[in-house]
Amino acid sequence: MTFDWSVIVQNWPLLLQGAGVTIALALVTMVIAVPGGLLLTLMRGSPRAPVRGLATAFVEFFRSTPLMLQVYWVFYVLPMLTDVQVDAFAAGLTALACNVSAFNSETFRSGINSIRPGQRQAALALGMTGLQAMRLIILPQAVHRVLPALANTWVSLFKDTSLVSIIAVSELSYVGLQLRSQTFRVLEVLTAMAVLYWLMGYPQAKIADWIHRTCKVTE
Repeated sequence: MTFDWSVIVQNWPLLLQGAGVTIALALVTMVIAVPGGLLLTLMRGSPRAPVRGLATAFVEFFRSTPLMLQVYWVFYVLPMLTDVQVDAFAAGLTALACNVSAFNSETFRSGINSIRPGQRQAALALGMTGLQAMRLIILPQAVHRVLPALANTWVSLFKDTSLVSIIAVSELSYVGLQLRSQTFRVLEVLTAMAVLYWLMGYPQAKIADWIHRTCKVTE
């Protein structure tokens, strides 16, 4: 077996460009999915049944169906239903943001439910409204508790961005697989992809470990 690493050297800028799209996709998704997950959590706690039902249906749908199917659905089916055409990047971003928002919602809900009810009751006894108690007393503690889980979600999301390659979003996996099919250098291209994913993912995993240690809850 012969190796031809010149394929990687010559196409390094393309691979780096794909890596940049991967990072951008993950970042924008998480920027949307964190407040999106929190909003869904608050909606599920609403006293209005239609609001609760809508939020619950959204969360359960995106938690219970494969992400790949969601990507396909947003890219192919949604334009048929709405007559609104979106490009591949926007479709991939929409699917990822909805999926991660649903999982973040459960993360925030568990964090809020872990706060002792007495704290909310004490805040109300001091004259705070329910909204003030949530914003000033409960949410700050809940966010601190769920940071490790959100960090894990980020690490998983970073790898899941590769799924949008199925609709030709030019992130790292798509660029790498295109390069593989053009050059027939399977070992070299896939090895380079693995190295790039590791170089980007390993520091994130270490940061997630640090957040776990820093935000450990002691009661």
